[in-house]
Amino acid sequence: MNLARGKAFQSVFFVTGVAAVEMALVLPLLCALSLGLMDLSLALYNKAILTNAAREGARAGIVLRNPKPSNAEIQQVVLGYTQSTLIDPGGGHTPVVTVVQSVPAAFPNPLQVTVTFSFQGFAAGALMRLFQTPLVLQASAVMVNE
Repeated sequence: MNLARGKAFQSVFFVTGVAAVEMALVLPLLCALSLGLMDLSLALYNKAILTNAAREGARAGIVLRNPKPSNAEIQQVVLGYTQSTLIDPGGGHTPVVTVVQSVPAAFPNPLQVTVTFSFQGFAAGALMRLFQTPLVLQASAVMVNE
């Protein structure tokens, strides 16, 4: 009776050991996958914010107003929008805003606002620093002057 009982305990410990080894093999992959998904989510969120910021800047620049807003005023609108909503885990990166106004700034001439941002995520930021190539997100909006 004791011999059978000893075999049962051995098989329970063997199964527990196998589960621990499997967990040790799978856990790093799950962590890498979850960090990658977090980085992808943040990049997509920031891309949406940049698109909306470019749209806001273009809208501020084309409204019927005398005098028309300057490039600096349009850039301030875009930077004000991104300052409170953009998520940057790498910290300290400011978007670059480029405004191209046609002359004269009147109907039917277009106004183009482009916003560029170097994204540094949690895990992707470390990988990008190794290769020295940042992930650059860019959004552009073109609207016709009123």
